Amino acid sequence: MSCSSMRGKQGTKHADPTAPPATAGQPTARTRHRRARPPADCGHVGRTSGQGRLRVVQRTSRAILAAHVTRVTGAQAVVCPDEWREYAQLTQVHHTVDRGHRVWARDADGDGIREVHVTTCEGRWTMVRNFLRPFRGVHKMYLAAYVAICEVRSNEQRITPQFIARLVRLHYF
Repeated sequence: MSCSSMRGKQGTKHADPTAPPATAGQPTARTRHRRARPPADCGHVGRTSGQGRLRVVQRTSRAILAAHVTRVTGAQAVVCPDEWREYAQLTQVHHTVDRGHRVWARDADGDGIREVHVTTCEGRWTMVRNFLRPFRGVHKMYLAAYVAICEVRSNEQRITPQFIARLVRLHYF
């Protein structure tokens, strides 16, 4: 019995096959790889509903984060991000935790309950990482689709006929 292996195609085809190679006159692959930026993530979880939304973005700049936060939160919402300096420009009330000083949750109003923490969203992204682990590497082009599947999986407790009807209605061509 002979052993055969199946090999997949790696990467994506170049849009213009007559164009010169992108690596002509460029640094080596090792230095290009170090400078390559992986897609970043934006996510939020509702305090009362528990529903989470996970998004893949190409860059995390102040403008992208501000647009994301204002689009998904109300004016009276309290935002609990980490200590990244770009969050300081938010117009919503926000409380941060300083993980650099090993603070994971803190009591902001003095009532004895540590209500400011970022572990809920971080837990969602840990769930995404665990969901992607069996696939052993996902192309950046398809990462958003895999994240969307994981989001649905985490938000839906049961797959019901109503859920299937929503999917069909949403993706009907």
